[in-house]
Amino acid sequence: MPTTNWHQLTVQEIMEVLQTDVNRGLTEEEAANRSSQWGLNELPEPKKESAILRFIKHFKDVLIYVLMGAAVITILLGHYIDTLVILLVIVINATIGFIQESKAEKALEGIREMLSLKATVVRNGTRAAIRSADLVSGDIVVLSAGDKIPADIRIFEAVNLNVEESSLTGESEAIEKSRAALPKEAVLADRQNMVYAGTSISSGSGLGIVVEIGSNTELGKINASISAVDQLQTPLLRQISEFGKVISAIILISAVVMFLIGYVFHDYGTAELLLSIIGLTVAAIPEGLPAVLSIILAIGVQRMAGENAIVRSLPSVETLGAVSVICSDKTGTLTKNEMTVTSILLKDEDFEVTGTGYSPEGSILVNQQEARPSEFPELKRFLDCVKTVNEADLRRDEQGQWVISGDATEGCFVTLAEKADERVDKLKSLSKIPFDSSYKYMASLVEIEGEKFIFVKGAPEPIFDMAELETKSDQLAMWQKKIQEHAKKGERLIAAAVKSVDFSARSIDHSDMESGFEIIGLAGIIDPPREEVIDSIQQCKKAGIQVKMITGDHKDTALAIGAKMGIGSNGLVLEGKDLDRMDDEELAEAALKYDIFARTSPDNKFQLVRALQAEGHICAMTGDGVNDAPALKRADIGVAMGIKGTEVSKEAAEMVLVDDNFNTIVKAVKEGRRVYDNLKKTILFILPTNVAEGFLIFVSILFGTVMPLTPVQILWVNMISAVTISMAIAFEKLEAGAMERPPRKPDTKLLSPYYLFRIAFVSVVICGGILFMLSEVREENYGAAILHTMALQALVISQLLYLFNCRSEKGFALNRDFFSNKAAFLVSGILIAVQLAVTYVPFMNVLLGTAPLALEYWTWPLLIGTSVFVTVELEKWVVRKFFKPSS
Repeated sequence: MPTTNWHQLTVQEIMEVLQTDVNRGLTEEEAANRSSQWGLNELPEPKKESAILRFIKHFKDVLIYVLMGAAVITILLGHYIDTLVILLVIVINATIGFIQESKAEKALEGIREMLSLKATVVRNGTRAAIRSADLVSGDIVVLSAGDKIPADIRIFEAVNLNVEESSLTGESEAIEKSRAALPKEAVLADRQNMVYAGTSISSGSGLGIVVEIGSNTELGKINASISAVDQLQTPLLRQISEFGKVISAIILISAVVMFLIGYVFHDYGTAELLLSIIGLTVAAIPEGLPAVLSIILAIGVQRMAGENAIVRSLPSVETLGAVSVICSDKTGTLTKNEMTVTSILLKDEDFEVTGTGYSPEGSILVNQQEARPSEFPELKRFLDCVKTVNEADLRRDEQGQWVISGDATEGCFVTLAEKADERVDKLKSLSKIPFDSSYKYMASLVEIEGEKFIFVKGAPEPIFDMAELETKSDQLAMWQKKIQEHAKKGERLIAAAVKSVDFSARSIDHSDMESGFEIIGLAGIIDPPREEVIDSIQQCKKAGIQVKMITGDHKDTALAIGAKMGIGSNGLVLEGKDLDRMDDEELAEAALKYDIFARTSPDNKFQLVRALQAEGHICAMTGDGVNDAPALKRADIGVAMGIKGTEVSKEAAEMVLVDDNFNTIVKAVKEGRRVYDNLKKTILFILPTNVAEGFLIFVSILFGTVMPLTPVQILWVNMISAVTISMAIAFEKLEAGAMERPPRKPDTKLLSPYYLFRIAFVSVVICGGILFMLSEVREENYGAAILHTMALQALVISQLLYLFNCRSEKGFALNRDFFSNKAAFLVSGILIAVQLAVTYVPFMNVLLGTAPLALEYWTWPLLIGTSVFVTVELEKWVVRKFFKPSS
């Protein structure tokens, strides 16, 4: 479809051009036809590098350059088999990196898809939520505060609609939007009747017609990306990279020293010595470690996605394991978000409402009898107010279940009106003030029988101020008594009020809301706790994680709900207004002392995060609104709601909950602890192997003895162990007791003194065992090939059995979970098969310089491997019994 200057056309002209209707929208059939004709509302994918080019990039590494240098030297010396093996190692390393990168990209693509924008549209006269990719030109889109604009849209209704457009215009201030047509020459920044893809709504609401999609949008024209998931580089991997550089420097210096010792003091041939030093250098550097750790983190991200927790960046996986405080919204996260009106409290009469959830099955009762609105004028006026001042729709989904489109609290009032014994129609709103958490109410200007009124619905406090109840002490006392009685039952109270205005009034704003209102009544709403959340909160307590509930409810309601879930057992609750009056010191004290915070604002969330972080806590904070974004960004782990969350909150968060369930956060914390523990176990497994190899060559050169392994054999061991069997640790389950220990401190070192001891200890055991074997088994009796093969198998068997030591960092290896990790036995079987081939397949003998071993020759390798396993288990027992190692 050709583009046009949409801003200069009237709404009527646009409807004619796009053949749409602002009230009914498009039909599903017409939308499908347009989608097939014009394509999806997506930006074109950036041009991707070819697979060959991405593969070649994995050869651009200093360690690979060292290997290539070794290959060149072996060619010059005529060691063609060595050259072949070295080149094979280079290709295999590049292949592993390429596969890992491809898997990571696929994982991130899946996350991008799961984080795709949603849009609320009007089709066939009914509001529905669809993927923004399915929008077509002519769709009628509902715009709300916090939404990210999914396409270029021409406004035809705006209520205090302000849009932040800095991504397109560079203008930091939000722009107020209106519907009037503009001159053709109006520049992008001055087009107040248009909103553009990639921008976001900071406040207000509106309706608009989609005029451009995909690459035809202004965003598409500049080929900017709407959203991106963070890169895979994490603090932990950067730490590993720096650690690798230090190790590399140490090894290179050691290599020079060893070459000089071997050349000056011992009778090694230059070629043999040079190849041994190069082989040692490459083998001793844990070059496979960053790739293995990246894979472990990526697996963690995929597992979390399977548990409905979408992690936007890999660093969040690390941080989750250290979370010490979770600050959670109540509604929909700790509770079911199935809001139900259970009582209507009027001045002279109270009503009971039956039925639960959004199904309109139930009744409004008074004295156990069904109440007809026509017989109770104030009840009729209350129902008119709560249905009119409302942006939600009630409908059946594809499964026939009753669902609402819009806010859960507003939805329960639509259901309430449907439960009435008589039809309650939604009145036409002449002007609106949309709800915003900063002022906690919403209002509509309506006309009833030749008179105009302002209906308002919201939190009791601002509504009471509008009714000036502070000057009417008897009324204030009456309403407050009703609030207290029902709040103690766990009900949340919503107030409704009305004000008569002059018939000439055509619009309303906040100045009209300051006084003159009459309270119609209150509605008591319940949202029952999720059953699984109660258990999750108990798990958090055992894990040393504090749970703090943040809600806009009355403090009595908050206490009642908190008591049901096991939060705030001390009976203390603090209101947002009290937080606002505190200085930093008082705020820090309150953040630690209180677990329930009522009547809060998004600013209070930011205050709490900052106070908890100042006290050294790693803080997770949930949020769903546009105003929650600062708190989500400030938190160590910002957690946005996938269902009710705005696009702005999702962009600000590190994690998105697909199901808006607190229990999912706890599952993610568990996964974070599992991933971090497995990362450490991987390091604990890989490094002793590298150090042991280094010791073997170092001691051999130092004392002028026969090299226990050839360069190609060293390369083989390094390739097989570091990047293959170590992967089994990625699939280790959460260790028993992992959720019963306190969170790790953020400054915890990657290699604790205990880790350094274990690495050195295991290296000495492996190296000492092999050197002792070589001293007992002489070359003149067996031959160099047999000795090399025995040393090779001793090293690999030691690594294999040490893998089972590392599956439990401090516990006994042969525990009830010994067979739980199938991957450990799978890689063990593969490794055994490969090593038998190395020993008995002729071409492998030629390739690696090995020789077939008679059955009795396996005694030494098996004995050394077993001694490693037993010795490490004894070491762990001693440490468990007499020491408390730091992790």
